Amino acid sequence: MNKSELIEALAQDINVPHREAAAITNTVIETMTEALARGESIEIRGFGSFVIKTYDSYEGRNPKTGKKIQVKPKRLPFFKVGKELREKVNSGK
Repeated sequence: MNKSELIEALAQDINVPHREAAAITNTVIETMTEALARGESIEIRGFGSFVIKTYDSYEGRNPKTGKKIQVKPKRLPFFKVGKELREKVNSGK
């Protein structure tokens, strides 16, 4: 499922115009993105949680040349699946 399919499903599910469903979807995604950018975690019960993991700097290698390079520290979002979603996916329903 992509973003446009999600918008279409929302519009049909709650019987609102496509434009309104798009605004709702965009607001939710933007709000979640901003929270993660601030380093906050997001928990949606039954679905899962998003947290920011911090990775330190390390020495890596350029795959083309084999030359050693210093990789900068970074922060990346990480999703941990919730129990209900995991069970539903594993049951195949």
